[in-house]
Amino acid sequence: MEGRTVAARIHDLDQALTAAGRRAARGLLTNYPLLGLAPVAEFAVAAGVSAATVVRFVAQLGFRSYPDFQRALREELEERSKSPLQRAASGPGPEGESAFLAAFLAQSARRMEATAAHIPAGEFETVCRRLAETKRNCYLAGGRFSDFLAGYLEAHLRLVRPGIRRLDGRPATSADQLVDVKPGDIAVLFDVRRYDPVMLEIARTLSRRKAHIVLITDEWLSPIARHARYCLPCHTETGRTWDANAALLALVEAIIARVTELNWESAKGRIGALEGE
Repeated sequence: MEGRTVAARIHDLDQALTAAGRRAARGLLTNYPLLGLAPVAEFAVAAGVSAATVVRFVAQLGFRSYPDFQRALREELEERSKSPLQRAASGPGPEGESAFLAAFLAQSARRMEATAAHIPAGEFETVCRRLAETKRNCYLAGGRFSDFLAGYLEAHLRLVRPGIRRLDGRPATSADQLVDVKPGDIAVLFDVRRYDPVMLEIARTLSRRKAHIVLITDEWLSPIARHARYCLPCHTETGRTWDANAALLALVEAIIARVTELNWESAKGRIGALEGE
């Protein structure tokens, strides 16, 4: 689990946790990561478990001690809040000018491999099967640097199935659109650091309306994770000024391909009608 965020470790271990461990996990994710920075006794009271359960939970996440667990959370907070200027402080990469493109693309390929390794195949398949269902509406939205991904997914899903709706990022407009959300509808939300507070509010509203949220995010996990039923984290860290969205785009294209296969009879008719065939 080395290099994984605490939230990602919880996500990986979800089925292996005891009932008490899941209560500790829910307590932490509900107030993530701040509850984990509190003393053990305070964590235990807030999560409704014993102090011993919290200690066992932390050990199951792979930490040698509670201070190690808290140190990891503090490091996460620092990484999550870094501005592009702070990320650039370490300076340019070691490769020469002539090798920049090749080195950058090789790093991009490694990010995609890491993304594939850290997204459970079962989670991906479940998300695609839910998106292939046509009985429920599907809502999509993204933040400042990820809304184009929501638009890209929307454009393809409209060809594959009915009931696709794009949420406007403006609070007043999205509130009007969210009135129609029904329990069991699915919502795909994109959010990467530095996380969009408007997206978090949309997620809260969707959760209250009992929609099933799919979160596509980075390796540090958007705060939306506490409301998400499904979470697909992608590796975006470049060690440079800007994070990279190539792994998120690759994941979106994999979702499009799989949903099209799963819903081919409907997709074939819709694509044919649109193409005039």
